[in-house]
Amino acid sequence: MYIRQPSLFSFEELLKYEPETRLSKIFNTLDLTIFCKGFSRRQSRGPKGHDKVAMFRALIGKLIYGISNNVKLVERLNSDLRFRYDCGFDIIKRPPSESTFSRFFAQIAEDEVLQKFFDQLVKDCLKSEMIKTTNLAIDSSEIDAYEKTVPKSKCPDDGKHANWGAKRDSKGNQITWFGYKIHACVDADSELPIAITVTPASNHDSTETIPLLDKTTKIAPKPDYVMLDMGYDQKDIYEYIHHKLQAQAIIPLNKRGEKLPPEGLDTNRTPVCSLGFKMVYWGCDKKNGTLKFRCPHVLGKVNCPLGSNWCSNSNYGCVVKKNIKEDLRNFCIPHRDTKNWKNLYDKRTSVERLFARLKEHLSANNLKVRGIKKVTTHLLLCCITLILGTIAINAVNTKVA
Repeated sequence: MYIRQPSLFSFEELLKYEPETRLSKIFNTLDLTIFCKGFSRRQSRGPKGHDKVAMFRALIGKLIYGISNNVKLVERLNSDLRFRYDCGFDIIKRPPSESTFSRFFAQIAEDEVLQKFFDQLVKDCLKSEMIKTTNLAIDSSEIDAYEKTVPKSKCPDDGKHANWGAKRDSKGNQITWFGYKIHACVDADSELPIAITVTPASNHDSTETIPLLDKTTKIAPKPDYVMLDMGYDQKDIYEYIHHKLQAQAIIPLNKRGEKLPPEGLDTNRTPVCSLGFKMVYWGCDKKNGTLKFRCPHVLGKVNCPLGSNWCSNSNYGCVVKKNIKEDLRNFCIPHRDTKNWKNLYDKRTSVERLFARLKEHLSANNLKVRGIKKVTTHLLLCCITLILGTIAINAVNTKVA
């Protein structure tokens, strides 16, 4: 007769002898207090007694391990006891079904609990100085729809569904897609998202800039610099950043078919002398917002046939001062034609690296849902997972140090 021997160790005790998984490292640093408060007691348990917090963890694990859909997620929960345990499910009971996960996802898409959880994560990162808001970068990226493509003339114009978008890539090639856009405001130093919005693909980038900065400043301190590409070269954006945020917009000029620069200025808005020589930038007064430029002949940059006395009797040479308040688009601190300005603008690529990580490692562009609410929920989950992974890595590095 075969008699099954009793187990010497419990499942939890056996796990102590196994290496810690990526999922457990993340959940050990995860505070789900905000997420739990988003559900009432009546909602805290599903129809089959499935814990909503465990289901939320499973959605995070789905992104971490690159599980493409809910069918494969349920298969993984059924076949991998360690994964089921890390998510917080009872290893004896059956995990939730695919339809249960779909209903749960629809529920959090209709609620604001996920947005509150994301905002709280950002605030926690600000307190720990993992995120700093001195330098912000803003940009958008295309997201392909899960819906069936339809002609542009039949796309609904209600702001809730996918439609056609077009933009030029970094090489100047025109690309079109059917879907959505994710607009992100990113800490340029940590390359972590602070705020995101999602729109149909046809929405222009510049229309989402001010709402995005509004969301950012509600949870984070005001920045010193905001870096954007030339698609955001709009007067209202310069004015909002300068007047409302007391910050400086770092945006390349979009010439918009401009044949000649304004009189007395070159293409980078550096003043030119009466003979057309570019004057030399000679520093700024940040307090007063004044830029100073000097005669290039006196400084040995050019050999003016008329000499410096043509413009000024002073040995110091001709001096031109420009206050950035005269024209916030043309003048900025630091001056657009300086190495400091170029170094700041180079930080804008941090938002492009964020999009690359979200798409390549967290399935941001692998939608299995329809409608802007569910797409926003999917992308918020991707951003939350990215921040949680960064928190876990920093926690491990702190222990090692």
